[in-house]
Amino acid sequence: MESDNKAARPVETLKQAIIRFAGDSGDGMQITGSQFTNTSAVFGNDLATFPDYPAEIRAPAGTIPGVSGFQVRFSSFDIHTPGDRPDVLVAMNPAALKVNIKDLKPNGIVIVNTDNFGKQDLVKAKYEVNPLEDSTLDGFRVVRVPLNMLTKETLKDSGLDPKVVMRCKNFFALGIVYWLFQRPMETTVDYLNLEFGKNKKRPEIAEANIAAMKAGYNFADISGLFQVSYEVPRAKLTPGTYRNIQGNMAVGLGLLAASKLCGLPLFLGSYPITPASDILHQLSAYKNHGVITFQAEDEIAAICASIGASYAGNFAVTTTSGPGMALKSEALNLAIMTELPLVVVNVQRGGPSTGLPTKTEQSDLLQMMFGRNGDSPVPIIAASTSSDAFDCAIEASRLALKYMTPVILLTDGYIANGAEPWRLPKISDLPKIEVRQLESKDKEWYQPYLRDQHTLARPWAIPGTDLLQHRIGGLEKEDVTGNVSYDPANHQRMTNLRHEKVAGIAKDLPPFQLVQGQKGDQILVLGWGSTRGAITAAVESLREEGKSVAQAHLRYINPFSPALKEVLESFEHVLIPEMNMGQLAFLIQGKFAMKVHSYTKVTGLPFTTNEVIDKVHEILG
Repeated sequence: MESDNKAARPVETLKQAIIRFAGDSGDGMQITGSQFTNTSAVFGNDLATFPDYPAEIRAPAGTIPGVSGFQVRFSSFDIHTPGDRPDVLVAMNPAALKVNIKDLKPNGIVIVNTDNFGKQDLVKAKYEVNPLEDSTLDGFRVVRVPLNMLTKETLKDSGLDPKVVMRCKNFFALGIVYWLFQRPMETTVDYLNLEFGKNKKRPEIAEANIAAMKAGYNFADISGLFQVSYEVPRAKLTPGTYRNIQGNMAVGLGLLAASKLCGLPLFLGSYPITPASDILHQLSAYKNHGVITFQAEDEIAAICASIGASYAGNFAVTTTSGPGMALKSEALNLAIMTELPLVVVNVQRGGPSTGLPTKTEQSDLLQMMFGRNGDSPVPIIAASTSSDAFDCAIEASRLALKYMTPVILLTDGYIANGAEPWRLPKISDLPKIEVRQLESKDKEWYQPYLRDQHTLARPWAIPGTDLLQHRIGGLEKEDVTGNVSYDPANHQRMTNLRHEKVAGIAKDLPPFQLVQGQKGDQILVLGWGSTRGAITAAVESLREEGKSVAQAHLRYINPFSPALKEVLESFEHVLIPEMNMGQLAFLIQGKFAMKVHSYTKVTGLPFTTNEVIDKVHEILG
């Protein structure tokens, strides 16, 4: 599988490396990046990824809007982000080069498919002069590879259609990068055989891609394109069994685990929407675990079906993104009024309206807090990393079932599509989720809205249970009986109770702790959601410089931790980086009447470590 000349090439050891694969949306950059990621995960590196999709379903080939990218950072130590700037850029065409070359590190390697730099290719990318022939790439190590020609030559005897042959060029490029970083090819060979092999009745596709990959590997070895190759040793991770996981997958597994922990069947009512659809796809494969998935005709039907499933005694979930949340808002208020448990997953994307469906943003926070009619409080939890999404899914489920309320779980496109190593938890370490659904023997004391004195949760009586009949619907309930009531004093009391129930969850939260630093440091960098990686790396770097910087990160947005105000007031400065126009900053300032530094970004891209570092330097002077 590897050339005999490998030993003659010097190998340089690195602590980490960042690679970005970029090309047209039809060039297979996502699968190429995913295969490099999976190989590095199996090898034992720590890693983080950032897939970047075109917003249009099929932008014109070779144009800037059609560029698809996948960045992976792999290391021999603990990392928190997919990296700010790549060390290696694989550019399959001029548009990919134009979009990404500005991010490549000085003296970085750019591997260019020279066969796609014809006159029309340059016009589509809006290049007036061929960047391979002017000073555009000065300061970089340019590796020119005629990928199209080499792929055709490799597969000339395969008998495949020329279009199919050209679809293999991404694996030729992958083979080159595998050689450059001393990666084994077995994981990808196994993937191709599983995906296209005899069982799928397309073995010729598997054979062609494997041949192209091996040819790319050997071409890099014998051609002398690279003076050295590189190796990144295994990371010293906490002992355990690991798998590579994306955020959407982690949410799905977390919801499935919660179903097992509470002993109730999982019902997911959903309507496909980018970037949340993969949760529906994943859970639909778990029918053998009692999971029922319902793909509704629209967002309203999806959440209403889930509310019905919850009423019938199931552990109910609905998933969506920002535009879908707008449509679900009336039905979400129905769940609030009926006080039924429901987990609502919002995988945020760029907005407003259709906005940037494949790009990341954190701009739905205020929508989740206030985007319904009336006073309608809902607990809100935000996942901070792909693996954290598993724990947050379980926690959202626990709170929903314990307090008989809808709970919103926020992730975003960066978390949903990004990947990292995840250490499989022990079942015994997962939190217990206790659920009590009433039985006929409870008839002596049962009233539909007779609340638990500790949680203020109403009892969960399943329809069809003898002598536990009750009225349900969106009209205001009479306290205790649940009958329809228009009494002003009752409405005041029920509104107060719903607020007190959600606010009371604060007593059920774990102690609030700083991630880094201590109270009394000069500045606190406060984040929520997917900003955690960039903030963590930035604060680590700043503290190594000797700066008086601390870090805190919020999982619970509503309600806030009872200790949050005291912690914030112990710092001279509080900096809040967000991928929105300052929504958490707005809530903090309104809740605690204190001034903060709001640092916002809405480019569709996550914060980089250096952006946070530069902002802290600006504040501290």
